[in-house]
Amino acid sequence: MDTPKIFESEYRFCLILWEHEPIKSGELVALCKEQLGWKSSTTYTVIKRLSERGVLKNENTIVTSLVSKDEVQAAEIDELVEKKFDDSLPSFIAAFTKHRRVTEKDLDEIQQIIDRFRQGGSL
Repeated sequence: MDTPKIFESEYRFCLILWEHEPIKSGELVALCKEQLGWKSSTTYTVIKRLSERGVLKNENTIVTSLVSKDEVQAAEIDELVEKKFDDSLPSFIAAFTKHRRVTEKDLDEIQQIIDRFRQGGSL
């Protein structure tokens, strides 16, 4: 199953959900008002919309995610690399590092990831 598209405001909502789930919808409304400045109707609309798209479920006023933060982030990166860099990971990395300072620590961590991947491990 493909990860459903989550737009920026929905992502900010999901960050709150992932941090507090499972959570009562009323408590989620209060958190969204406090952290996002949303009205309760906005939060309930987002809950309904994301529920219809299979991102979360709202059962007996308890809201839980059906899609993890990692899954959403991976889908966003895949889409970005595919659309903007002709599905070329090396092109993406070259563009990313061209205007950003990469430290020795960053390089060491990236090398460890590559080494694990080459040894058949997971990233």
